Amino acid sequence: MSGGEVAGILVAVFWAILVSFLAVALARLAQTLRATTKLVADVTDQAVPLLADASAAVRSAQTQIDRVDAIASDVQEVTSNASALSTTVASTFGGPLVKVAAFGYGVRRAIGGRREDAPVKSERERRTVIVGRTVSSARREKRNSRNNRGKKD
Repeated sequence: MSGGEVAGILVAVFWAILVSFLAVALARLAQTLRATTKLVADVTDQAVPLLADASAAVRSAQTQIDRVDAIASDVQEVTSNASALSTTVASTFGGPLVKVAAFGYGVRRAIGGRREDAPVKSERERRTVIVGRTVSSARREKRNSRNNRGKKD
């Protein structure tokens, strides 16, 4: 065997090894592409219904938002009407009602009158207001006498 024949055999062996590595790599690449194609098909099969559901949900939400907007505008209109009505009623009946109440108070005071034998006490002597309550003068004097004894000790 000559040197050229040995070199030819070596090139043929390396060529066979290179072709077998390329064949294995192409086989694995084909397997990966098949798996990727299957995965994309599965994702597409699941994504299309999900996108349809999401689209329906968005449409439903838009419908509900439109309804809420209409309700809010109606409530705003009712509020403004109630405010106008309240202002009208207050201006129409407020003044006369105050006058009627004052007149009634005056009539009660005039009819009730005062006894001539009873001593006249000032408003301050008759009652004291403490945190929204009316305290009679007897209770006030009793409380004041207790407070004064505590201060002397």
